[in-house]
Amino acid sequence: MNQPPEQTKKQQTRQLQIDIGICTYRRASLDEALLSLAVLEVPPGSRLRIIVADNDKTPSARERVEALRPRIAHEIAYVHCPASNISIARNACLDNATGDFLAFIDDDEDASEDWLVELLSTARSTKADAVLGPVRSVYADTAPRWMRVGDFHSTLPVWVNGEIRTGYTCNVLLRLSSQSLAGRRFNLALGHTGGEDTEFFSHMHEAGGKIAFAEKAYVYEPVTENRADLSWLAKRRFRFGQTHGRLLQETGSGGLNRAKQIALAAAKAGFCYAAALACVFSAVPRYRYALRGIMHSGVVSGLLGVREIRQYGTAEAA
Repeated sequence: MNQPPEQTKKQQTRQLQIDIGICTYRRASLDEALLSLAVLEVPPGSRLRIIVADNDKTPSARERVEALRPRIAHEIAYVHCPASNISIARNACLDNATGDFLAFIDDDEDASEDWLVELLSTARSTKADAVLGPVRSVYADTAPRWMRVGDFHSTLPVWVNGEIRTGYTCNVLLRLSSQSLAGRRFNLALGHTGGEDTEFFSHMHEAGGKIAFAEKAYVYEPVTENRADLSWLAKRRFRFGQTHGRLLQETGSGGLNRAKQIALAAAKAGFCYAAALACVFSAVPRYRYALRGIMHSGVVSGLLGVREIRQYGTAEAA
């Protein structure tokens, strides 16, 4: 049955709405992140709306957002969502999203001009429910040379048997009409430790959601002095492993399977530590193997039920 001409015309002229969620907690870098969104190339036939989710106990980012409104042509929704729990802020973005898509970017990142164009193009061509983009780290000259050469902070998805099974919120576009995302929220229990995004996307994938990758949808993240440190990287890798181990434990089938997974992770950790020793005179592979060994040690910890280390809501996070 043919549609009435006026209905067809209405569908053709309807603008696609893309919401952009930024969770923030006492970061002055929010200004630069918002200004990078002000100069985004807007996908044809689309309009943008920005959601700033302020996770501080007091609405400390409100004045910062209000001061920038005249410089940003897009609508900005400010949401105060206390306190000091990143999952609360991420859920506030989901709860306040009214568009067809919701993109996430961190408050210490700058988007490339064609960021959303690339994400949306991949979403349309792949029909994916979530599209990840690369996070390219920007190092200061004071960062250790091995760190800059090896680029230990940049973020890319991990493929397993040709597919992406989990994701991250520092650069992603979500199709809000997806059944795999219906009613899905970030786990509040992980809001202080991190890993809430890994769990979110893992469960989305298990529910049938497809995750794609837009290799040119760059965002840039300056590596601050406190993060340009081996101990920071080690702590983060260990927590990654803990989250993976906990997810393996949730989907495991009995004590014997769990014991096998612990043995496998321990063996991988041992191999990585031995490889690190073998590369004692070559800094980049030495640290790469050592950090991978720390991650596998975290997997053992997660499989044993040890709770993830705290990363948010602390002085370090602030």
